[in-house]
Amino acid sequence: MPVKPKKHLGQHFLRDKNIARKIARQASGQFPLLEVGPGTGFLTDFLIKKASKLILIEKDPEAVAYLQNKYSGQPRIQIIEEDFLKLDLSALFKEKKIEIIGNFPYNISSQILFKILENRHLVPHMTGMFQKEVAERIVSPPGNKTYGILSVLTRIYFETDYLFTVPETVFNPPPKVQSAVIHLTRKEQLPDIDYEFLKKLVKTAFNQRRKTLRNSLKKLNLPIEKLPQEILVARPEALAPHQFVEMAQMLKQAYSIWKTSKTFEKKSKKPLN
Repeated sequence: MPVKPKKHLGQHFLRDKNIARKIARQASGQFPLLEVGPGTGFLTDFLIKKASKLILIEKDPEAVAYLQNKYSGQPRIQIIEEDFLKLDLSALFKEKKIEIIGNFPYNISSQILFKILENRHLVPHMTGMFQKEVAERIVSPPGNKTYGILSVLTRIYFETDYLFTVPETVFNPPPKVQSAVIHLTRKEQLPDIDYEFLKKLVKTAFNQRRKTLRNSLKKLNLPIEKLPQEILVARPEALAPHQFVEMAQMLKQAYSIWKTSKTFEKKSKKPLN
């Protein structure tokens, strides 16, 4: 092995060409490809055939040195030594579209997905290898015990597809869990709602998922009594993604009216000069 897998970086290098080929096949080839955590370039070798431009984001200095030597003289490949989670994608790509692909390190795979959601305007497609239980959470429908924050936020902005399960034996070193590859395709019509507000609402709801929304959303200090009764008595796993969007829009509007009325009340109580 030219690069030693590092446990603290969550590295498990893929060694099965058929699986690498199946992952690479998901790339549309319409946009530059950004591979997160290429390691020794095992998947990269298949992606080269699909992309006019391939950007490799690798945090491990040893892997970066290996990749620079391996792909020396290949003008279509750009190698960036950086932590993907700290990368300013808008500054790097200047609002151009990119496809994201990779065998994601398990210890940051959920954070990678949140990063993609924050930069959804840049990412029309994503294909990623996740720990199987995380992949199942991402694609989970309402009413399922695995349905949660990742499910709701991802399904609001993307069409989700669970492609296939990957056994432990095709990695070096073998992880203690199975993996799975999923594909995301950004929806054509995205909701008109502030993402950070929506994320806070969804996280607050699921942080106490056994409680009704009337109780779990109290801490937000919003006029939740303006929500329909059938929403207030429901638990978060019962709501479809679009219902969270509708709830966020209703709360935003209700809060704006409530805040305006409170400001008016304060002004009206001021003594006249």
